[in-house]
Amino acid sequence: MATECRSTAIGCKDRAVAATQPERQRSGFGICQAPAVASNAANPWRRLNNKTQEIASMTEQQPPPRRFWLAGKRAAEQDRFFREALEAQGWEEGDERHWDAAWVTGMPEPAQFRNASPRRRINHFPGNAALTVKSRLHESLANLRTRMVDGFGERHPLTTRLDFFPRAYVMPHDYHALQQAARDNPTQRWILKPTNASKGKGVRVLRDAGEAPLAPDWLVQEYLDHPHTIRGHKYVLRFYVLIASLTPLRVYLYRQGFAKLASEPWDPDDADNPYSQLTNPDINALNTRAEVPVEFIDLDRYRAWLREQGHDDAALFARIEELVSLTAIAGVDAMRSRTAAVGADPKGCYELLGLDCLIDDTLKPWILECNLSPSLGTCAAPESGGLIEERIKGDLVRDLIALTGLADGDAAEASDPLAEAEAELARAGGFQRLLPAADPERYLAYFPLPTPEDLALADGLAGRRVPRPQLMRRRVSEVYDDRQLALYDAESGRLYRPNDTAALIWLLATEGLEPEAIVEALGAATAEAGDAPGAESLRGEVGSTLSEWCRLGLLCQRGDEGAALPEYDAASDAPPTNHEVRQTVLLVHEERRWALEVADSAALSRLQAGFGDGLLPLSAEAARELPRLALLKAAAGYALASDDTLIASRLTLPAIVPALTEFLLRQAATPGQLVIDAHLVVTPVGNAALCIASEPKAREALAALPSALRSRFSRGVRLAAEGEEVRLEPLGLPGPGAGSSVAEALPMLPRELSVWVISGTESAPATPTPLSRLDALAVLLPGCRTVGGEPLSADAMQRLDRWLEGRACWTVGVESTLTQLDVSQPTPADSMAAGN
Repeated sequence: MATECRSTAIGCKDRAVAATQPERQRSGFGICQAPAVASNAANPWRRLNNKTQEIASMTEQQPPPRRFWLAGKRAAEQDRFFREALEAQGWEEGDERHWDAAWVTGMPEPAQFRNASPRRRINHFPGNAALTVKSRLHESLANLRTRMVDGFGERHPLTTRLDFFPRAYVMPHDYHALQQAARDNPTQRWILKPTNASKGKGVRVLRDAGEAPLAPDWLVQEYLDHPHTIRGHKYVLRFYVLIASLTPLRVYLYRQGFAKLASEPWDPDDADNPYSQLTNPDINALNTRAEVPVEFIDLDRYRAWLREQGHDDAALFARIEELVSLTAIAGVDAMRSRTAAVGADPKGCYELLGLDCLIDDTLKPWILECNLSPSLGTCAAPESGGLIEERIKGDLVRDLIALTGLADGDAAEASDPLAEAEAELARAGGFQRLLPAADPERYLAYFPLPTPEDLALADGLAGRRVPRPQLMRRRVSEVYDDRQLALYDAESGRLYRPNDTAALIWLLATEGLEPEAIVEALGAATAEAGDAPGAESLRGEVGSTLSEWCRLGLLCQRGDEGAALPEYDAASDAPPTNHEVRQTVLLVHEERRWALEVADSAALSRLQAGFGDGLLPLSAEAARELPRLALLKAAAGYALASDDTLIASRLTLPAIVPALTEFLLRQAATPGQLVIDAHLVVTPVGNAALCIASEPKAREALAALPSALRSRFSRGVRLAAEGEEVRLEPLGLPGPGAGSSVAEALPMLPRELSVWVISGTESAPATPTPLSRLDALAVLLPGCRTVGGEPLSADAMQRLDRWLEGRACWTVGVESTLTQLDVSQPTPADSMAAGN
């Protein structure tokens, strides 16, 4: 590393010398200094020495240019303002090895953080995922709230201020907790988000919480369905937050930002319309129906508009400033820990975040997400706020460069926390400092444990010594064995065995002693033992030990009236559980019966909606005489099993009925009689069609038909043969949206039965198009079920072909299904054959 730096310095010096030579030749050598030249000509060593001194002098006056490095997955627009601001100050572009300021879109490699220093700044902190990944953001905020409840109580004013983030559930771990929440709040709607995606990708409103995916990297969040609107359009406020320092924590909010509008009016009942529900400009830019697809309103105009509407904009923005401050504190410990783990100098890092808030109809702000490397491109058209957007983002980057001291490598190396903070504030431009607050004590209680630097800065700003934190034990059980202490963490299930010094620190801290008092007591104890380390060494050990225990959640700050939680007890202190008792019901289909054990009421209600009278009460004695099925809770969703076989796993609630139906379809096949997994549509006047979907998109369309048509749906038919006659028998299993059996009302299907194939391909016809018998056979074949799952026999294939012979077969695209497949009217099959 030293060789590399030395080579870089020599290279910079050589370029500076080369750059100055033409000017020296023009301005004096040999013309204004002729006598000196002659003298030097007679003494070449003197001439060489003079030139060397001249070069050295000019090199000192013109130091080598500083370099910036642009990296990451980005468009050029992400770099534009950063590049322009530094090039205007004489900077040059470098590369991943040669840089004084790194501007990385996304996260750099961990090794790059080890190159950061106060004179070599990079625009990220390790561990920022605690704020920038949606699931981690919720976890950070939820942990902060839990910690405040433990230390100060549920109703303490400090705790009640943490009411600005909606509940969220991380899949698949929280799937069952989500279903319980959905049952407890049946009117609540939910929004599904990828945990680490941007630009609105994958975001949608769930019609049914049970549809939450059982895959990692998904978050389901309470949907805030009473938004404040601008001209009837939903909007989100984008703020720019700068974490300028971790230790001590210094956080700034840019005074300008934007209201980002949805491109279509807010409609709470139009959950599937992204242009009404979502405000992301990348999504709304695709709305060809909108006259203004992307509209940005700067915060100055937004606040003026609020005042015109009679609202108190100052009160709203005061709540937003508190929201931003508490959010930053929620992630600070994770960033401090990760920064130390990768060996980064925190004074070489800073972080610009794009924080999005939704404002509800009571003018309360809610945090939605924090974005890593927020977009610095111009999204709106010039007439829709684009000109102001470009100016604000340009000013933002220039003010950021000034505040962080990138243009002055010595700016980050002030003598003490207060001098450093005040010098930084003087360069803040359009940034407003939130942390430390004007009242420096306002937020100290929210830290897991303020660092000595946090406290020193608070002391300096307050002009006095602010109160030091007192700590308390959380859900931890103390275990002693022969005067040795062990700590059991009930939250994680981990056992910690501190050494003698750490054990003494624990005991003193949980007795309520402040950190400095612990240092004094520890010093006295070690002095008696004849092995007394220095006060600074003890202070560092106490600070690092307490910080680690607070980070792990073993300790937390306590309020004035707080008291340590009771000793952990597995019975009384365990988190509440769902005490629902499994139920066993009788499942009846045709002539067969099973004892079906169901995990919880959520699953049972889905089964009852699907199978109706097919589920009956069952006594424990009768259950013992029947073959058994079990629908069990699993780590991810539900699992369906028979006595000795796993039938299906990773089932969501909506997938339970289809999975059990698939099992019954296979059970319904008998030797010589195959079953077809297709959907019957039967109209009130007796018309019928056999529908089959050829792709996933087509299956979604088929599931939407029951609510759009007056028809009844049923899944599954049996192909029965008697001699040469082949007929279909309905199995009456639940189709999409069906809660009752078609078979009961219609024991025999009409002879005039057509076949409809719903296609989801782009080439699918817009109007019903005749389908050949062989094409229809190819589509039906994958849906055939036989005894034991064996392939169709040749005889079974011939029977299926005979049934299709002369029958009207049609194909139609997904988009036209609702208008074309209305079998309550005469079908397009005037030629529908009356066949068997």
